[in-house]
Amino acid sequence: MDRPCHPVNDSATRRLRAAALACGVLLLPLALPGCSIFDAPTVQRGNRVTEDQLKEITPGVQTRQDVQALLGSPTNSSTFGDPVWYYISSRTRQRPGRELLVTDQQTVVVSFDSGGVVREVKVLGPEEGKPVAMVARETPTPGNDRTLLQALFGNVGRIGPGASLPTSPGAPGAGTGR
Repeated sequence: MDRPCHPVNDSATRRLRAAALACGVLLLPLALPGCSIFDAPTVQRGNRVTEDQLKEITPGVQTRQDVQALLGSPTNSSTFGDPVWYYISSRTRQRPGRELLVTDQQTVVVSFDSGGVVREVKVLGPEEGKPVAMVARETPTPGNDRTLLQALFGNVGRIGPGASLPTSPGAPGAGTGR
């Protein structure tokens, strides 16, 4: 006579599967940050000049109008001296809880002569940049320096007995004496 076959530890197998599923659910958030869907997107900033566009600029031939038609308006221009246009661009990523990460930076310098004709075209990378030291000094402001407690309790006792009554004759409740 054949007897039906039943697993001996059916409840133990269920408990083991449930524990494995719980471990998988708990470990899933640890694996997700490595996925690319959580990576910060790359953002293009500024006017990016391509190599093909640079090849079309011939020093001594093109004028300011030609350069502007080809590359667009410059990011910045020189204030003093010979006219120079700067096309500054970078690719950045803003990562949560961290500083802005600059992945690729490029500056194209187009200098013109006094007649407005292109004299020189240079491409500068981050290695040509110079670090700028920040000054730690602060400009003093007039007034007094107050502590937190002085700021919180500074007005205690400054209010006089008639300060809560309106003083203008057209204000509601004025002249009632109440």
